[in-house]
Amino acid sequence: MTTATTNPNRTEFSNDLAALHMKPLWERVMRLKPGTAAVPVIWRWEQAQPRLMRAAELITTREAERRVLMLENPALKGTTFATTTLYAGLQVILPGEIARTHRHVPNALRFIIEGEGAYSAVEGERVMMKPGDFVTTPNWAWHDHGNVGSEPVVWLDGLDLAFPNLFGAHFREEYPQESQPVSHAQGEAGARYGANLLPADYRPQGHASPLLSYPYDRTRGALERLARNSEPHASHGFKLRYVNPATGGHAFPTMAVFMQWLPKGYSGRPYRSTDGAVYCVVEGRGSASIGEARFDFAPHDVFVVPSWEPHQFRADRDCVLFSYSDRAAQEALGFWREETQQ
Repeated sequence: MTTATTNPNRTEFSNDLAALHMKPLWERVMRLKPGTAAVPVIWRWEQAQPRLMRAAELITTREAERRVLMLENPALKGTTFATTTLYAGLQVILPGEIARTHRHVPNALRFIIEGEGAYSAVEGERVMMKPGDFVTTPNWAWHDHGNVGSEPVVWLDGLDLAFPNLFGAHFREEYPQESQPVSHAQGEAGARYGANLLPADYRPQGHASPLLSYPYDRTRGALERLARNSEPHASHGFKLRYVNPATGGHAFPTMAVFMQWLPKGYSGRPYRSTDGAVYCVVEGRGSASIGEARFDFAPHDVFVVPSWEPHQFRADRDCVLFSYSDRAAQEALGFWREETQQ
């Protein structure tokens, strides 16, 4: 590289190529190793919660459309991304408010952090949301949110924004009215797709899960049963993957979504994989060592594990962690790798 840049003839040749928008392969400086520019980072609930409430005082949902505090990785300034592929934001909606209807190409998930009484309406069906629930918004589906309860509700938004941006396919459309009409009975999607059964004439309408809500009580119950009857994984504890009931695959074509249980006293073995992940602490306290960083975590904290960064978890008490990553896209493309370290 040094010879190529100091040799006058090669320098002249490079300048000649540059005028034609060409470049010698031997002078490339792009990253050619695993990992990304993203760094480990944590957003603490004790700091985020009062600022969400302050945002609720300063701007209405009608003015903001979505009252969200975006969680931007400090190494990705200006991107609004938590990892190089994934967006994360904390959204708050007050009693009586509506976040108007729109649709967009990115897939979106909602993980409910605090409060009850809010709903997410997707393609004419309202889904009531409770803490710990994982709620889906498939791409290009009309959706709005509202709060018919008596307290603020906060959830984590997760979107696969980088993928449509990369392909130049990020389309968006506003609905003519603030709210879409309710055309399906509440719980219809769960009745159709949530019991390991499918309607006999079911034909997939898209690539994301047709199940709109994965209630926390069912997920937590499954983790408890798993913990009673098996040994924890050396790095993950007890970890379950949310599935598309129509295919058995990931809930989204780009994003993999998980919930895991770390029993009190658990100390995981170092592990790394090529997917970048966003975690949200549901219950318990513990710590995450990610590369050279170490974060003590508490309920509702959100943190990032970047691609190929060694990490390990410890649990001071029983912990439940929700997470989503770009593993689904990587697996579909044949890129994904993992490594458990001794």
